[in-house]
Amino acid sequence: MSSEERNHQSEQAPPNEQRARVIPLRPRPQTAGRTRPGAVPVRTTPVPPTAKEPLWRDVIGDVLRRERLAQERTLKDVAEAARISMPYLSELERGRKEASSEVLAAGARALGLSLADLLSLAQTELTRHAQPTTRPRQGDIRLAA
Repeated sequence: MSSEERNHQSEQAPPNEQRARVIPLRPRPQTAGRTRPGAVPVRTTPVPPTAKEPLWRDVIGDVLRRERLAQERTLKDVAEAARISMPYLSELERGRKEASSEVLAAGARALGLSLADLLSLAQTELTRHAQPTTRPRQGDIRLAA
């Protein structure tokens, strides 16, 4: 087929066949009552503001400090056992530094913990922060509005 024939055919093609198909990177918000089959509904109500969640480095630092103090050990003692500098360990405990997994594992081992133990303690702390501050007490009656 010559280029002249191809140009002639494209001129005669309906407009829909000449358009490129555009695939959006983000799904478009669905309008009320109109959803495509199999489409995931898009949240239209705003997410209520929650209490500020603690940073990971703050939680890990708190756990490291609490464990060190529970063992009545000094920063110097734990830093030497972990083979990290005392100022760096202090910064970790205060949540000023983001530690690598290797440093966290070394700090945990110096305290007689595994990395899994340290992460489990941090997870417990995060869960405690995530719980609502006002919980219904046993026997409270809640009415729907």
